[in-house]
Amino acid sequence: GVMSSVPEGFEMHPKLARQFDTRTKMVDGGEVDWSTAEALSLGSLLLEGTNIRFAGQDSRRGTFSQRHSVLSDFNTGEEYAPLSDLSDDQGKFWIYDSLLSEYAALGFEYGYSVVAKDALVCWEAQFGDFVNGAMIVIDQYLVAAEDKWGQTSGLVLLLPHGHEGQGPEHSSGRIERFLTLCAEDNLQVAFPSTSAQYFHLLRRQMHREVRKPLVIMTPKSLLRAKFARSPIEDLTSGWFNEVLDDAAVADRNAVQRLVFCSGKVAYDAIARRDERGAPVAIARIEQLYPFPYQQVTSLLATYPNLSEVVWLQEEPDNMGARAFVNERLWPLVPEGIKYRQVSRTGSGSPATGSHAIHVQEQTQLIDQVFEGL
Repeated sequence: GVMSSVPEGFEMHPKLARQFDTRTKMVDGGEVDWSTAEALSLGSLLLEGTNIRFAGQDSRRGTFSQRHSVLSDFNTGEEYAPLSDLSDDQGKFWIYDSLLSEYAALGFEYGYSVVAKDALVCWEAQFGDFVNGAMIVIDQYLVAAEDKWGQTSGLVLLLPHGHEGQGPEHSSGRIERFLTLCAEDNLQVAFPSTSAQYFHLLRRQMHREVRKPLVIMTPKSLLRAKFARSPIEDLTSGWFNEVLDDAAVADRNAVQRLVFCSGKVAYDAIARRDERGAPVAIARIEQLYPFPYQQVTSLLATYPNLSEVVWLQEEPDNMGARAFVNERLWPLVPEGIKYRQVSRTGSGSPATGSHAIHVQEQTQLIDQVFEGL
């Protein structure tokens, strides 16, 4: 309720008021989308007394106009942040639109997270690629400080990632770079695909005993996609699942091919599978590091008649999680079962600049997953 109510006499922008009405209807219908799950996650932490600091180039409205954590009065320009107005003894909520320097901004947020261990500190890139500008801070501090100086941080990086045909600078959070930097439990790298998963992931960050940086590949098209919504019950109970099984599989004995992937490409594969009624299950690895060996092994054991296991990604062959996952997933595949990988062909650029070519590539990618069936 608080998220949709404003102080007496405060006039919201009419366009935004319509958006808020739509959100209220969705929640009344028992569903939660990505930004609502985020607000509920942050709000619940604030009510538990956790302070939250959130910064990024467009964080207050959300990079894709999905968040709206600070509202401006349509007439006076006066600002109101609903998450600061939950209760008298809540944690403090600071959210800033930071300057267009990832290097300076991330350096500051990192330092803040080291000192304020009990605060949730998030930095959001406008698109995942923009983290390029902060690589020095990431390499020298974020991933190595615990090893070098015993200095811990719980900083969260939110990196919008996914091939949507928007060109090379708006596609990739460079997940392969972060995975290369992982060892000795120094980082957490996650690629959640439902709003409930994101809700639990942010909360887990503050409820864990240990402080480790968390890199989240966040969605773009999934922010508003119906299939990435979660029922409210998935937020009020449960926890973050490192691996998500395919809930649509009725007969596990009939499944001949098990496809592992991460992120939005799962939904592309699911759509094709449903359309063709193929004997294929689509499982999602939602946490790439620490790699969930046990969960993957257990999942494989529940499909008794597999002839093939596939790793699918939409990133080019030389990028994405492919090399990292291959090294870990392949040894877990039982003997006698074929293992192969499907990705875009290797490329010097993260993505094509042409939307038409993007669509063509994406179709070919999914074709490869289902070939021979």
